[in-house]
Amino acid sequence: MDRKITLPLTDEDARSLRAGDYVYLSGVIYTARDAAHKRMYEALENGEALPIEMQNNVVYYLGPTPARPGHVIGSAGPTTSSRMDKYAPKLLDLGLKGMVGKGKRTQEVIDAVVRNGAVYFAAVGGAGALLSKCIKKADVVAYDDLGTEAIRRLEIENLPVIVVIDSEGTNLYATAAEQWKK
Repeated sequence: MDRKITLPLTDEDARSLRAGDYVYLSGVIYTARDAAHKRMYEALENGEALPIEMQNNVVYYLGPTPARPGHVIGSAGPTTSSRMDKYAPKLLDLGLKGMVGKGKRTQEVIDAVVRNGAVYFAAVGGAGALLSKCIKKADVVAYDDLGTEAIRRLEIENLPVIVVIDSEGTNLYATAAEQWKK
């Protein structure tokens, strides 16, 4: 099923999505990769505020390449999500409603997705140049010293993603593998 969703991601929208749905995201999304996740985790451990609001937001595991002249952003392909698995449950418990990346997630992340009525989307790896065309504006909002891994606020239009893990815990990677075996 194809869906168009405007972010931030509401509880209703997140709970209505099913593993395997094709979704086009528009609105505001934030980028964060390994180093930014580690820094946010440490901030929480030290009782400090996070630099971005988690409630109903979506984080794209992205470290873009530098923008060429006349472009908003460089290549914008997803990073392997498992590198954020140590940090994701805590952010989901703070209200993060969605994540965009590529690859499998741990059971702890899946449990946190279900517990919080969230969703995990996959973007197509290797298609960063095409995905960058969906980004209309990009601004660094935190951790500028991290360079490509700084947190950015992106304004996106029709970013194509696939629901991999839905709010009920259905995992497309597992169900697709089972269907293939048949």
